[in-house]
Amino acid sequence: MHPAKALRTIAFHLERAREPTYLVAAFRRAAAVVDRLPAAELAARVREGTLTTLAGIGKATAEVITDAAQGREPAYLTRLLESSAPELPEPSALRAALKGDCHTHSDWSDGGSPIREMAEAAAEIGHEWLALTDHSPRLTVARGLSADRLREQLDVIDALNEELAPFRILSGIEVDIHLDGSLDQEPELLDRLDVVVASVHSKLRMPKAEMTERMLAAVADPHVNVLGHCTGRLLAGRGRAESQFDAEAVFEACREHDVAVEINSRPERLDPPRRLLRAAEAAGCRFAIDSDAHAPGQLDWLEYGCVRAEECGIGPERVINTWTAAELTGWTRR
Repeated sequence: MHPAKALRTIAFHLERAREPTYLVAAFRRAAAVVDRLPAAELAARVREGTLTTLAGIGKATAEVITDAAQGREPAYLTRLLESSAPELPEPSALRAALKGDCHTHSDWSDGGSPIREMAEAAAEIGHEWLALTDHSPRLTVARGLSADRLREQLDVIDALNEELAPFRILSGIEVDIHLDGSLDQEPELLDRLDVVVASVHSKLRMPKAEMTERMLAAVADPHVNVLGHCTGRLLAGRGRAESQFDAEAVFEACREHDVAVEINSRPERLDPPRRLLRAAEAAGCRFAIDSDAHAPGQLDWLEYGCVRAEECGIGPERVINTWTAAELTGWTRR
């Protein structure tokens, strides 16, 4: 295993296990340093034991580099795989059918890794495509993209798609739903995107009737393809209660306007809860099983969503990310 690959593999598994960001960053930073080193210099530094004199490489990352360069599985990786990697559910038939992920973030907003690293990690776990859905401008705490920054990102995606083909990065956004149900980005830009995920991130405790009207207005917007983490609940830490809304009305609107209900796979979200998943299934909705990944290692969390979907009787024929990129974008354009 190449040393840079070993470092990124460790970072992937640390992210999957939700280890501290600073620890993950140390391994990804070291991988970037190794990428820039000529092969001869890397070999010389391994031989002479001078790796730690380079900015960005510490004792632990130097040991990983040395092990990998000398043909051994890094001891750090072995320990990580044996002791700290979380157990994912057994791979399901639904997970095997997924060809991509409709909701992911990069370091352009509140994600931790560049677009290329997210795409390469998605390809490594068997995906054909990845929708990049960084936040919209209103969510300043998440470095939401202004219209100008989103236009710049679209150019970056076009260039990467030329390099990474046949893998495809789909352009997208997780657009904030305003209090009146309007969307937090210019309509002209939303027209250009492959995938639009609309989510509520503010005033999550507003009265049920008002939240229902807010969500109905968003679902009726022809730009919206996916309704993201619809209850807004959080299960970890201090937690956050579900937003209150008329689920029957909202899911019927999703069916009517052909908007997919997201099954958010983040362990601290697992949103919507099973009773609402069953209600959406009974309403005849489509679904998007998404990781909401903010780092490459979190792309693996899709299995959590797949298990919940299967428990609620949702098969692959109802899940939009079982489609090819061409099938998905054909649907979103319609």
